[in-house]
Amino acid sequence: MERKYFGTDGVRSVAGEFPLTADWVMRLGAAAGEVLSRRSGGRASVVIGKDTRQSGDMLEAALAAGLTSRGVGVIHLGVLPTPGVSYLTRRLDADMGVVISASHNPAADNGIKFFGFDGEKLLDSTEAEIEAMIDEVGTLVPITGTDLGSVTNYSEAERIYLNFLKSHAPDLSGLRVALDCANGAAYRIAPKVFQAAGADVFAVYTNPDGRNINRNCGSTHMDHLRLIVAQGDYDLGIAFDGDADRALFVDSRGNLIHGDHMLLLNARARDEHSVVATIMTNMALEVKLRGEGKVLERTAVGDRYVHERLKSKGLSLGGEQSGHVLFLDISPTGDGVLSALLTLGSMKKLGTTLDALHDELVMFPQTLVNVPVKDKKAIASDAQVQAAVSEAEAALSGRGRVNLRPSGTESLIRVMVEGPDEGEIMDVAEKLAGVVRLRGQG
Repeated sequence: MERKYFGTDGVRSVAGEFPLTADWVMRLGAAAGEVLSRRSGGRASVVIGKDTRQSGDMLEAALAAGLTSRGVGVIHLGVLPTPGVSYLTRRLDADMGVVISASHNPAADNGIKFFGFDGEKLLDSTEAEIEAMIDEVGTLVPITGTDLGSVTNYSEAERIYLNFLKSHAPDLSGLRVALDCANGAAYRIAPKVFQAAGADVFAVYTNPDGRNINRNCGSTHMDHLRLIVAQGDYDLGIAFDGDADRALFVDSRGNLIHGDHMLLLNARARDEHSVVATIMTNMALEVKLRGEGKVLERTAVGDRYVHERLKSKGLSLGGEQSGHVLFLDISPTGDGVLSALLTLGSMKKLGTTLDALHDELVMFPQTLVNVPVKDKKAIASDAQVQAAVSEAEAALSGRGRVNLRPSGTESLIRVMVEGPDEGEIMDVAEKLAGVVRLRGQG
């Protein structure tokens, strides 16, 4: 069933615009509260955390009003990284966790996403049930008096999550580290945990004002961090996004170290036989892992799909180039600060550096051609297009990779070709795009 409000990562839009208005979010809270109460058969509890966006206060209040109107108890965690909310959901035995954040998006945006009692993203079926209930909220029998839910503020949330991170931190004594906290949810926690681990820390973008989250900073804007590290004689730099569920590195020279590098380093240190990544992961990682007797399994784009494959196969390590890396044996969700700590632990265990890792894993050239089409679904099954894909793969003779996928938001087919020879992949991509273009206008 197609969902009206929930995307792959909850509900997201410009704050104050539909659906993220105070009225609608209150109805969302009431719908979630009703579904939860029916499933729990008694008094349910929900923890709510948020990032540093100005609109978080309004959305938090509206959501809590809706939840308590259906007899659900609300526990406010305050500003906390998304994975911290997942952890506190489990730690406090809550029935559900909610994060108010739009991750790496600009400050004007916001979002609401739910965790189940196990700290994992809510099941699609449960989200569909909540969506259906939103339209029924006005017909529910009111809950009144002492049967209403209450709200409490949990002041220990940051300390407890910080202790969890410390328990997985390696000894970082002697390491000079620059941190970019994106004026987001990790602005207090990240410097504290790295200092506690013994690192000499220089932290920037740690002064959120509600409007500067991700503004020219964080894991999607790393130029300033690269400059700081390269000019300041730091061993490395780490950038988080607004809700701190992902992390990216730069080496001592300011070179970008992304998720593919992190997966290789951790696969080696943890002796993982199989690693899960998406179709966008560079083929250089696949080739390197294969040479070491390891297997790279690919999924559709999105950490949700990486998580599903890891669980179904009983695997632990997976992730995306964006720095959203999963260690399912430690946490059920991506955690930027935890990933950074574990990656540095792997670096120290192997006695290497991020500089050496960057120089060893040389990414294959990749080209992406966007082809406008009338019917993107029809192209995927078009016989002539499929024949052209097979021909392109044969031309690369196993030295490269071809991927066709429809855009999720536009009438486009994205033609991606990757391989060691840039000129060759450009030729293969243009030839394949030509077939898609011709077939797509019919």
